[in-house]
Amino acid sequence: MKRWALLAGLSLGWGALAVGLGGCGEALVGMGATVGVAAAQERSVGDAVDDAAILANVNHHLLQKSQHLFANVDVEVLEGRVLLTGNVRQPDDRVEAARLAWRTNGVREVLNEVGVRDRTSLKDYATDTWITTQLKARLLRDTGVSAINYTVETVNGVVYLLGIAQSQEELDRVTGHARNIKSVTKVVSHVVLKDDPKRRS
Repeated sequence: MKRWALLAGLSLGWGALAVGLGGCGEALVGMGATVGVAAAQERSVGDAVDDAAILANVNHHLLQKSQHLFANVDVEVLEGRVLLTGNVRQPDDRVEAARLAWRTNGVREVLNEVGVRDRTSLKDYATDTWITTQLKARLLRDTGVSAINYTVETVNGVVYLLGIAQSQEELDRVTGHARNIKSVTKVVSHVVLKDDPKRRS
């Protein structure tokens, strides 16, 4: 989902919008919703609120720079780790998106997976949306996976995973589900294990 719906909130000022849209189908409007979801997640409520603020600010920087960047770069945030996906026209746009993310207070790491491609067809976009929906459904059905701890983005058939895995076995199940979906060309995991020391570094 492109984030044009966020434009209305931005035009009213940040007080009217607690949280921007961070990716396909994953909009949490209001800090209350953020806290409610975080209570069931592996990350703490405090981290979830901080991530919501980082998300809003990165989106703000992208929009201030250009509508092209704002519309074509998707942002996900987990414990200060910012994942950028999408397609831009020029290599400099990709670099600029990362630079703007680093400008935001609280960012600990920027995972720049933005591709350089002049355009993505409606067919490509529909396929990517279908892949994301299929994978989320599979994760929800799998009792061996805590699906709420994972974020899924698909761009040009490449599945990007961000999240916190309870174990390597769980992560292997998640990546296995992704690889077995038709039209997936590659799976890129930025998932960390629950006990990974860098979560607190």
